[in-house]
Amino acid sequence: MKLIEKINDKSAVVGVIGLGYVGLPLALEFALKGFNVIGFDVDKRKMEFLEQKKTYIKHINSEKIANAVESGRFTSTSDFSRLTDADAIIICVPTPLDEHREPDMRFVIKTANTVADYLREGQLVVLESTTYPGTTDEVLLPLFENAPNRQKLSLSEEKTKSFTETSYFISEEYQFPKDTHKHFRVGKDFYLAFSPEREDPNNKDYSTTTIPKVVGGVTPSCREIAKALYDTIIVKTIPVSSTRVAEATKLLENIYRSVNIALVNELKMVFDKMDIDIWEVIEAASSKPFGFHPFYPGPGLGGHCIPIDPFYLTWKVREHDVSTKFIELAGEINTFQPYYVVDKAIEALNKLMKSLNGSKVLILGAAYKKDIDDMRESPSLKLIEILRDKGALVSYHDPYVLRLPKTRKYNYDMQSIHLSKHNIADFDLVILSTDHSSFDYEFIFKNAELIVDTRNAFGKRGLVSSKVVKA
Repeated sequence: MKLIEKINDKSAVVGVIGLGYVGLPLALEFALKGFNVIGFDVDKRKMEFLEQKKTYIKHINSEKIANAVESGRFTSTSDFSRLTDADAIIICVPTPLDEHREPDMRFVIKTANTVADYLREGQLVVLESTTYPGTTDEVLLPLFENAPNRQKLSLSEEKTKSFTETSYFISEEYQFPKDTHKHFRVGKDFYLAFSPEREDPNNKDYSTTTIPKVVGGVTPSCREIAKALYDTIIVKTIPVSSTRVAEATKLLENIYRSVNIALVNELKMVFDKMDIDIWEVIEAASSKPFGFHPFYPGPGLGGHCIPIDPFYLTWKVREHDVSTKFIELAGEINTFQPYYVVDKAIEALNKLMKSLNGSKVLILGAAYKKDIDDMRESPSLKLIEILRDKGALVSYHDPYVLRLPKTRKYNYDMQSIHLSKHNIADFDLVILSTDHSSFDYEFIFKNAELIVDTRNAFGKRGLVSSKVVKA
């Protein structure tokens, strides 16, 4: 196949849509391996950073960006008409939940419509965004099969907006004229695949190129070409029989983690009532060389995957009259954790004859996990909301998040405060939400009046006293 030949000699142009935590490192790896890469994003601020050879993601250093840009093989743009220049198009856009905890597919739908506008024969399109099984076949495939007719249609602006923003599937009202009705054939005229992202920001042991990649195609030829593309940068690719299997693989990975984290979060609450330290129990259980893998409790789930992905499956299986009680229960337990942390804070303040209402509370850590600047679904944001609702005066400190960005749900006008002896002592309560390695735990321990530790960060450093409460 001609496209495989272009991939093998690296003359194929790779387009990556969405230059966030998944798309940017992927684009850089292709560029540094010798491909010409076009990065697409609607956020023009990212273009400015990249043009200046600077990073906007902490764990991706500016030197890597500079090397890719200076090689002349990596460019970024908000001009999506350049999709016609790409031989392979990889979609890496968000798939959040809406206010009803159901899949919010707007970003995938909009992107897929844009790709369909410019799709040409011979192109490969790969979706990497985590989603429910069936998305590639049921949503993207019909759009791309009808791509040849799109520019021949004369739709009103109102109908076009409705089609691109709210319709999951092609509506019957969009009928193609018989004399221009032509279909692209998947596996012949274009190629379509799904390959779930497996990024783990700031993981010291694994990176984009060293994490094996699952690849599923709509047809065998689609899978073959997608595998050939990823084989050029990934240490190992795992081909599977369909896009649905690939989509389900990603969900299983994250549901596995969600369920096990829910288990230790529940045991944390149970053992606390029994005056047993869950952290000591986990450490002891970890001594078993088989049959046990440690998971750790915390203030709630964060990141773009674990708090969200299980609900994509629970939503989809309703079509099949199947309930997912186990998965949904795990979600409920994990969602409750910020409330549990606040309850422990209230108990701790009560022992000092203080009320949470009117108390000054400092949250340590705003990112969803340590040593990164990723704020997506961070439990710290929920903690701020609950604490404020109960009348607390809340501040935060995070060396990697100097100002809380606007998110889909929250818009806090807050800046990270400086950690000084006076500042720490001025708070009635310090809640450790994210255990960054850069925190001076001894300094905080010495100067704080009361600490609620959700990560056992003080305990494992031997900083134990009645003023440290685990939650």
